[in-house]
Amino acid sequence: MAEPIPFSEALRERTRAVHSESEGAVFMQDLMSGKGCRDDYISLLSQHYFIYEALEEAAVRMGDDPVAALFISPKLTRLPAIETDLEFLLGESWRDRIAPLPSTVRYTARIREVGREWPGGFIAHHYTRYLGDLSGGQIIRTLLQRQYGFETNGVGFYLFADIAKPKLFKDTYRSQLDAVQWTEEERDRVIGEVALAFQFNTDLFDDLAAAKIAA
Repeated sequence: MAEPIPFSEALRERTRAVHSESEGAVFMQDLMSGKGCRDDYISLLSQHYFIYEALEEAAVRMGDDPVAALFISPKLTRLPAIETDLEFLLGESWRDRIAPLPSTVRYTARIREVGREWPGGFIAHHYTRYLGDLSGGQIIRTLLQRQYGFETNGVGFYLFADIAKPKLFKDTYRSQLDAVQWTEEERDRVIGEVALAFQFNTDLFDDLAAAKIAA
């Protein structure tokens, strides 16, 4: 009898298509290839501020949950780095110069909703954002530095100074996912929420592209 597929593998397989759609969004492809511009990156980072504000507020609320707490680590916290990056890029008045796009409003509302009442949903969004930052985010940082002349100022969001071995950290995270004693129904719900998180991300890229055209 075949061994059951670890949950982390099933999660990746069943969200592969929507993940690929998000990664292939025109806005991000242009940004990474140099067809975009420095302001495009600032627009993206500005939306990340609102997303990580919601996610890290939810992490505080979920800190006492016995399952969610396994995944929460101060080593992952991104909001202070985003604030520092935005101050470098936009100046001291950066808070007055940014506003959430409609897709971001929907995205953050969902994070706050699950972050109040559903540990599995919170973990789905936590997984989608932070493991992405530790994986593709490192490639994005290198490309941004090459394309737009950044050193470390401006791209601190992608620097995880307290995680010396990202692969080991990610492997441990996935092992923790595999070990959670969720029912099959709950695992399906979590996978569905990860797919939804990727869709929110795609919607954000579409909003950013539309806003750029309208500007």
